[in-house]
Amino acid sequence: MKLNLFDPHTTHYRHQNACLLAKASLMAYQSSDVIQPEVEQWGFPQFAFMDRKDSQAFMAGNADMIIIAFRGTEPTNLRDWMTDLRIRRKTGPYGKVHRGFLKGFQVLWPEIRATVAKWQTQAQSLWLTGHSLGGALATLAMASLGEEAKPVHGLYTFGQPRVGGTTFARNFDLDFKARMFRFVNNNDVVTRVPTREMGFRHVGQVLMFDTFGKLQTDLHFWNHFLDRVAGRVADLGKPGTDGVKDHSMAQYLKHLGRKDNRKNLL
Repeated sequence: MKLNLFDPHTTHYRHQNACLLAKASLMAYQSSDVIQPEVEQWGFPQFAFMDRKDSQAFMAGNADMIIIAFRGTEPTNLRDWMTDLRIRRKTGPYGKVHRGFLKGFQVLWPEIRATVAKWQTQAQSLWLTGHSLGGALATLAMASLGEEAKPVHGLYTFGQPRVGGTTFARNFDLDFKARMFRFVNNNDVVTRVPTREMGFRHVGQVLMFDTFGKLQTDLHFWNHFLDRVAGRVADLGKPGTDGVKDHSMAQYLKHLGRKDNRKNLL
């Protein structure tokens, strides 16, 4: 990984930034002894690993930037996060959010917050990322940092579920829509839960890989996707379905690597 291609100072979409953060999101599924030597090769001498109950994250830092990457979960396990008890909304940063996601985030937050305070001695830029459930936790981290008036340069998520209701989405986007880039891979069904009918809303700017893996930002294409995926939510966690296959973090990384996707579209 050529870290010198990463722009730690921009708040705009950058393909090279997306690639490194996608690698970090995939790496977040590994153990600390696997992650640490890898991120050291990327140019991050500082490393911290958090593993609390069902939530996990790692942090990597250097003189220019700090990355916080949250681990996701398999679609079969994500079904457990969609139970009636966990799916209820509870007051969190910027408004009411998914109760289960908030609980998973809160067990990590004190340690993450303390580590940021310890490491950020030279105004290093902050970068958040995560896949699946990890994307939801990263979104809550950005909201929490926002409530503390802590600048965040960028949030890149991959295949994340919805996090909060209308108030949360409105407040979050007022502060961070221009700095959040939410990737969706074709029929990835995880991006459709919890549903709009339950009162949940997405945040940030959507970037979508079509059936052929080409990156799209056209709103017309997004509306077409909504029609196609409407009947797939019930298949969440069932093996062999397109919506589950498209949720793979490896697929997101593969599509980002295509030559025709190496553009700064936004």
